[in-house]
This record gives sequence, structure tokens and C-alpha cells, in this order.
Amino acid sequence: MSNVAALKTPQIHDAAEWQLRVELAAAFRLAARFDWHEAVANHFSLAVTPDGKKFLMNPKWKHFTRIKASELLLLDAEDKSTMARPDAPDLTAWSLHGRLHAALPHARCIIHLHPPHATAIASLADPGIKPIDQNTARFYNRVAVDMDYGGMANTDAEGDRLARLMGNRSIMMMGNHGVLICAATVAEAFDLTYYLERACRNLVLAYQTGQPLHVMSDAVAEKTAQEWEGDRDQFHAHFAEMRAVLDAEGQDYAA
Repeated sequence: MSNVAALKTPQIHDAAEWQLRVELAAAFRLAARFDWHEAVANHFSLAVTPDGKKFLMNPKWKHFTRIKASELLLLDAEDKSTMARPDAPDLTAWSLHGRLHAALPHARCIIHLHPPHATAIASLADPGIKPIDQNTARFYNRVAVDMDYGGMANTDAEGDRLARLMGNRSIMMMGNHGVLICAATVAEAFDLTYYLERACRNLVLAYQTGQPLHVMSDAVAEKTAQEWEGDRDQFHAHFAEMRAVLDAEGQDYAA
């Protein structure tokens, strides 16, 4: 029996880990609802130990609309035998998330996606998120940019490179690829992803007009970004409300 098959009830997990499982499972369902996901690719992970090296992650090639809390893999970033497990994760997921959790203990929840508008901006020669409105200003001077895409992220070396590039930031625009979000909680990671995609949608629409952008001054953009950071209760309320929507629909993510 695989480890996934063995993890079918909350009774075999301590309460803290089970709560994390439920939160992460809800995030997968919400990503699918907002059309941020791509087929059975993309991956989320969530640290369960203080050092961040043991973490939960989605099983290989499971569609986001079907992921349940009990099915999440429990992995150890330092376990070199992980890819030999009968329920081994996707190689690109392991190479990316395993190395990020090993190197960045502050990155408790890590989300990697290819959402349409953010990926479109990440594919431009200038992938910067220009502060043209309140949403885009949230990310002013707070985004790492990777312009050295070299193919699938399927090696430890690539994961280590991206970890170094991410550093202490929470957002990375992955050129020719997608986005990477690192946050302290699932709620914050979800909210960052939501607003990043909305910001990039606004920027795409503005570019489509062909008119000059009205870019904020550095001072106003920085002030706005700081105001976003000072309202963290809203991030948690946003995620809680969206979980309530899932619960009202009777979705089974918490099984």
C-alpha cells in the first residue's frame, strides 16, 4: 500500500498537521475555480516543521479539483530517496519545492502556477509589474525576476538557482514560464496569487489599449505597497471567505 493510500483519515494526523492539510487542499480547489491551474501540472507545498524541511505537496498528476487533504504527500527535503517512493511526486515539483524548502525556511507555503495573465506578463521582454493602479502597486519593488529559463525545472541545481534568486522576496516572475509565490501561510499565499493575477490582468488590458501608461511615482507606489502590507487581516479574511464558499457548496477538499 502506498503512503498516499494509507493517509485517508484525519485521525492519523495530529491536529496541527491536519489543519494545514485542509488549508492547502482548499487552495488547490480555489486555484482551479479561478483558472490559475494547468491540466494536471503545477504544484503547491506547505511546511509542517519549524525548519520548513518537511512539507506537504500535491500527489503526482492529480487534478486540482479532486485533491483532498488526506491525499497530500508528506515529504522531507533532505530525503534523497524521495523519487524512489511508490508515490513519488512529479520530478519538477520535487526539484523546485524540495530545494526551496531546504533553503528558505521563511517560505512556509510555496505556490507555483502558470496563470494566464501573469504568465503573459512574465513572457514579455520587460516582465515588470508597473504600478498603474492599486493592485499593481502592491508588488512595487517586491518581485524577483528570472530571465534565465532553460527548460523544465527538473534538477536540484535549478531549484537551488531559483531559491537564491528568490531570496527573501515573496513573488517571482519566472520568465517564459509562470509565477512563484512564497508566503508564511496558505491564506497569504492565496491572497498574493489572487492579486498578482488581477494586477497582471489589469496591466495586460492597459497594454492592449495602445495608450501610454499612467505610472505612479515611486513615492506613491511605495506608500501603496506598504499600505497593502499593513492590512494582513484582510488576507486571512479573504481566504476564510473563499473556504466558506467551498463549504457551502459541499466540496470534499477536507476529506
